Amino acid sequence: MKKIIILFPVLFLLISCSKNINNSNIPYVPVNIDIYPANPLYIDINVVGGWIYVNGGSRGIIIYRFSPDEFYAYDRHCTYQPTNACGKVKMDTDNITLVDTCCGSKFIVVDGSIINGPAGLPLNKYQTYYDGTTLHITN
Repeated sequence: MKKIIILFPVLFLLISCSKNINNSNIPYVPVNIDIYPANPLYIDINVVGGWIYVNGGSRGIIIYRFSPDEFYAYDRHCTYQPTNACGKVKMDTDNITLVDTCCGSKFIVVDGSIINGPAGLPLNKYQTYYDGTTLHITN
């Protein structure tokens, strides 16, 4: 009985420390991208609220500038029925909502959470780090 009592907390600790890189059945694709927002190619993210699409991830990545020093990056692969080839989010006309026109799911751009289903999981979010010159996007 003592072994079980000792083993249970150790097992719980190991499970709770695992890193959840992918929150759905969306294929894992390594991402390691550097973007230079001052480059004219990326002019649309030079202002707060600006956004762009870039290649990478499973079906592309959308980058959103939340503040002068903070960016968010999400995989455009919709989390609802990930095997459906048309499931790809795009920025809605309100510039704060991401929508999959295939299934109708809507997500908020500031955290990738679901506003309207049928999706049951948020978008896959990538880690971002901005050093004032270079935006680093990784998973």
